[in-house]
Amino acid sequence: MKNKRFNLFLIAVVTLVAAWSLWPTWRDYTLSKQLNSFGSVQDSLKFALSHREEIEDARKKSLKLGLDLRGGMHLVMEVDQVDLFEQKAWNKDEKFTSIMQAVRAKSTESDARVIDLLVGAFRSDNIRLSRYFYDIRNSDQEIVGKLEKESADALNRAKEIIRNRIDQYGVAEPVITTQGSRKIIIELPGVSDENRVRNLLKGTAKLEFRLLREPEVMVRTLDRINSYLVQNSTLAKESTVTASPSVTPSTPSGAAPAPPVNKTQSVNPLYDLVGVFQNGSAYTPEHSRESLLTLLRRSDIQALLPMDTELLLAAKPDIGKTGEKLYSLYLVKKAPELTGGVITEAKATFGSQGVQPEVLMSMNTEGTGKWARITGANIGKRIAIVLDGAVYSAPVVQSKIPNGNSVINGIESLEEAKDLEIVLKAGALPAPVRITEERSVGPSLGADYIRAGVQSLGWAFLAVSLFMLLYYKKAGIAADIALVLNILIVLSVLAGFNASLSLPGIAGIVLTIGMAVDANVLIYERIREELAEGKSVATAVMQGYDRAFSSILDSHVTTLSAAFLLYTYGIGPIQGFAVTLMIGTSASLFTAIVVTREIFHILLSKNLMSDKSFG
Repeated sequence: MKNKRFNLFLIAVVTLVAAWSLWPTWRDYTLSKQLNSFGSVQDSLKFALSHREEIEDARKKSLKLGLDLRGGMHLVMEVDQVDLFEQKAWNKDEKFTSIMQAVRAKSTESDARVIDLLVGAFRSDNIRLSRYFYDIRNSDQEIVGKLEKESADALNRAKEIIRNRIDQYGVAEPVITTQGSRKIIIELPGVSDENRVRNLLKGTAKLEFRLLREPEVMVRTLDRINSYLVQNSTLAKESTVTASPSVTPSTPSGAAPAPPVNKTQSVNPLYDLVGVFQNGSAYTPEHSRESLLTLLRRSDIQALLPMDTELLLAAKPDIGKTGEKLYSLYLVKKAPELTGGVITEAKATFGSQGVQPEVLMSMNTEGTGKWARITGANIGKRIAIVLDGAVYSAPVVQSKIPNGNSVINGIESLEEAKDLEIVLKAGALPAPVRITEERSVGPSLGADYIRAGVQSLGWAFLAVSLFMLLYYKKAGIAADIALVLNILIVLSVLAGFNASLSLPGIAGIVLTIGMAVDANVLIYERIREELAEGKSVATAVMQGYDRAFSSILDSHVTTLSAAFLLYTYGIGPIQGFAVTLMIGTSASLFTAIVVTREIFHILLSKNLMSDKSFG
């Protein structure tokens, strides 16, 4: 009797918990339906504002839909391990550069591990890895082990940084997994602003504070490059339109720039791309930007720059008097004074006038001390804030900054400032990543999948239920009740643990329906055998459950083991199928052994069960 009461109590608790877990899903559905029923936007907005907390709470706790049902983005990203290994090299000569170029070319043509391609390239040239990596006394095997660890760490770190960025962006239930030695698989359900997500994920967030060289050094450098191009007759053929000397951009400090010097004659090829002001600042118009970048990447042009310097363009253009977009050009030191690793906090906000978005940054103790020394030693000079190779701003140091605070401005919108805040908080990627594959699932296609999935689930349930009713009569009712509870348990567990339901997950539920009925069939057929031997219904039911238990347990444990392996070694859709199958199998064991047995006890106590109840 005590055992019977406990089973009834357990069934009641499981049922109530399942209903409680699924209530937010039902509430979210009814609220959304009510919200869409209003005829005017004003009424919809009024309803949304008055029920804001209730809508948000229900949406947060409701059953989430996967990428294939809700729509969103599927991306495959690849960590640039060639770049990572180049960063680790301490000795970079022309031979090293040529080897790495060959490795990069091969890596784009195959999915082989970059470390294997690297080792093969060095061995074919009979060069020891220690010539370029780590200590000269290290063997090739030791260096390969270190590089493999760097590669694995870079992949895992990139995965976690991408996860942090996505979590701060606010995507519900993202799926982020690694594949092989350099790929990251990302699924983002419900994403609509795809371009923003791409920019957010690809940015390496490599933040650097670099000193600018003096204006006269900039002018001499540009003249040297221009003279070199003239002497070698290498006119920039890509540039078909010269920069207009009458266009005047606004400077970062807001002061009016000096009139430009006219250097747009065809005999001055560099100045066909670059305009120079009398104060030494330079710019390039938008239509010449790519041509200038191509020119600056050339090794012979880089050799003309002063030692330890680099020419960089502004991340955002200024607008000239004629409305043309103009990108400022900066000559900065290659070696940064400080990097973004010292940033502890970033916050998107508006400037003092409340119009221009900016990002406020705070530094740790180490960074605060260094920043104070740097600013104190360079009062009156300009320091460029460089993010991913582009200059966001280059303010003049007015005084020593002792508190470790700094500002990034030159940002177009608050949305962009928030994205910059996210990547700075999440940290810098260990190496550049690029998107190698991208798919988008629209909401309408997701709705079609939902309709097809629900229909398949409904037809499966209807077919199985009718079969059990026709074949086992009253006993079939017990099996159908258990089947309904089984499906409720699966959905409630998914909702309770904030797991997402995908199309393969629906397939797992359909398979669970078959498994749940299979357990009941084993029990019922065993009961029939006992009845055929002339035993009473009560005795046949008791012995039928006892003797069928071992077979049911074996089959369910086998299915659970297979589902666990699918979840462990599978990715994406396979894991979605495995999760629902594991939950459904566990629920099936409970409903078949406990629920239907208690239903039979109730029927027997009320004399509602007879031999004919089993068909």
